[in-house]
Amino acid sequence: MWGFSQSVWFILQYMSGFGNEHVSEDPRCPGALPEGQNNPQVCPYGLYAEQLSGSAFTCPRPTNKRSWLYRILPSVCHKPFKPLEEGHLTHNWDEVEPDPNQERGLAPAPLLTPNGLGRNGIAVHIFLCNTSMINRCLYNSDGDFLIVPQQGKLLITTEFGKMLVEPNEICVIQQGMRFSVEVFGETRGYILEVYGAHFELPDLGPIGANGLANPRDFLVPVAWYEDRQVPGGYTVISKYQGKLFAAQQDFSPFNVVAWHGNYTPYKYHLEKFMVINSVAFDHADPSIFTVLTAKSTRPGVAVTDFVIFPPRWGVANNTFRPPYYHRNCMSEFMGLIKGHYEAKEEGFQPGGASLHSMMTPHGPDADCFEKASKAKLEPERVAEGTMAFMFESSLSLAVTKWGLQTSNHLDKNYYKCWEPLKSHFNPNCK
Repeated sequence: MWGFSQSVWFILQYMSGFGNEHVSEDPRCPGALPEGQNNPQVCPYGLYAEQLSGSAFTCPRPTNKRSWLYRILPSVCHKPFKPLEEGHLTHNWDEVEPDPNQERGLAPAPLLTPNGLGRNGIAVHIFLCNTSMINRCLYNSDGDFLIVPQQGKLLITTEFGKMLVEPNEICVIQQGMRFSVEVFGETRGYILEVYGAHFELPDLGPIGANGLANPRDFLVPVAWYEDRQVPGGYTVISKYQGKLFAAQQDFSPFNVVAWHGNYTPYKYHLEKFMVINSVAFDHADPSIFTVLTAKSTRPGVAVTDFVIFPPRWGVANNTFRPPYYHRNCMSEFMGLIKGHYEAKEEGFQPGGASLHSMMTPHGPDADCFEKASKAKLEPERVAEGTMAFMFESSLSLAVTKWGLQTSNHLDKNYYKCWEPLKSHFNPNCK
């Protein structure tokens, strides 16, 4: 087919087939497509490698969609997005106040309608506290809490027993479990809340029976009880449909003397994670670092994954070793427990966070790209003394209005870390 653009005639060509694996390169730059790998240390013609993911990394092969693009500049090089005035679609779903109390309809029963709160989703919280919960506890009616302390210890009392959770450890308090937290000075961290699914270990597939987070390294508290009356009143707080409610009783709820079952709170030390990594070439997708997953109804697609980036060896040859430039159909919330994240050593500090929304480009900053493109590729320890993590979800995430309006810590210049990226493209030099 003939085409016309900017006064230059050209022939439009196509490749046929639905869902096929295709390869293509502009005939003006023969050899622009790397041979035998996806992300070499330096791409032909000085191009940037970028992956575009149309499905979750862990989708089965028949439904796994991704393409590698080799471009003059990565798509992360842009000014911040700003809302358009037209095209706003809004609707108020908060027409009925939630109520966690027991309810029964007498004949004739009143009409009951769903409140619209779907049992599918996640929320991410950042917590700061310096006061212990005295004569009060909390339970979450909405979902499970995965708690990641970043500073300070948490002594958590549950109906199943006590757990001490320190930085570089995580714990999960599942839906409906009552717990109270004692802190020792200023404490902060992250919480991933998941609705409608429980966390489980990811399938290992070709990895085999061993690897990633091993079941025996998860710890469950042993029974502990207190037979304690509280004349002044004990407060039980319920988180229900995103709001908090309080009930009073005159005794401690932690009066469980014995228990059995497989629905429990648990903790895990991140240093126990058995890292799987590339030992030949290319940078593997971050799904190989998944600790826990909450699955959706679609095979290979998670409601959310908890992923870590622990210390490990980097040995890949002819490879750009840091994370590649990427546009993903998942939402990625990054946090840092300690150390310096390899792709952004400046600006991303312990206790901080970043959110890369689905299909928004992201990747190494300019300084990281230049260093990694010129580095001598010898075996090296990566992320030594560091622990970064990611909450990844197939759902869209947004910062709350409260967070946007009250936080003076939002980095409005984040996009500038990619501005120094420059074109290395030379069509005359492969």
